[in-house]
Amino acid sequence: MHVIDSHTGGEPTRVILDGAPDLGSGPLAERARRLATEHEAFYRSVMLEPRGQPAMVGALLVAPVDPTCATGVIYFDVDAVLGMCGHGTIGLAVTLAHMGRIGVGRHRVETPAGVVTVELLDRNTVTVTNIESRRVRQSVAIDVPGYGEVTGDVAYGGNWFFIVDPSPIPVNPGNIPKLTDMTVAIREASIAQEVGGEEGEPIDHVIVQDASPDTLVHSRNFVLCPDDNYDRSPCGTGSSARLACLAADGRLTPGQEIVQESVIGSTYRLSYQPGRNGGVIPSITGQAFVMAESKLLFDESDPFRTGIKA
Repeated sequence: MHVIDSHTGGEPTRVILDGAPDLGSGPLAERARRLATEHEAFYRSVMLEPRGQPAMVGALLVAPVDPTCATGVIYFDVDAVLGMCGHGTIGLAVTLAHMGRIGVGRHRVETPAGVVTVELLDRNTVTVTNIESRRVRQSVAIDVPGYGEVTGDVAYGGNWFFIVDPSPIPVNPGNIPKLTDMTVAIREASIAQEVGGEEGEPIDHVIVQDASPDTLVHSRNFVLCPDDNYDRSPCGTGSSARLACLAADGRLTPGQEIVQESVIGSTYRLSYQPGRNGGVIPSITGQAFVMAESKLLFDESDPFRTGIKA
């Protein structure tokens, strides 16, 4: 299996070029469903240790339905197939440029959540124009065992987020274990109390926001992903959901740019324009760097061929 690894703000992406199961040629949402339900062993084997690493997201290249798109892509982590991935799309664009498949300029990419636009500004810098993002519920109080009542917004940016602002625990690298435990508890409570999307979609990510010591930075976040690892980047889909909340509250105007920082200090530049359906069209600019190009081997005699599941 030929793969290219990159990182976006410290968050790894593994682009899979070949060796994946045949998912057919239908809509990407249907192909993503097939990957999730019929090929879990495949995608988990690519992400799990010893072959993968915590927080890595896979990006499976597939043929797009829309012929104007440079590629189709299905994202996944060790625990779930994702609708969209912001850091992964930045990493994908830099990887496609590394392969010579795209150059500086604007390109369309088809995802299960819809078509997004990437603009390659240079070999490492990419602006992603995401799908329309929206806040679904404001100031929802949930009872979180061990933490009491926690209030947050439910928003969609390609994945489903529960966003807490301000964080009950300071967002800094020294608190990562505490932040992880708390956000896992928040997500479990949101699911148990049926707090989610309009159609009952469960929360898959949790964001807690805090101030940054850097006066040029709007805020710092900690983002819990479906696999219970934290996002090393500021999270592209999470930043999109956050923009929808800021816009809905009148705290950010169209075109106004802010800097969002992750818990480890990596940054995205964010802005938005109004969407057609009352939400926002997010713009996310970040940098990615290719780290490795390799072939993954799956030896039948390897006892950990499908990954370490402990």
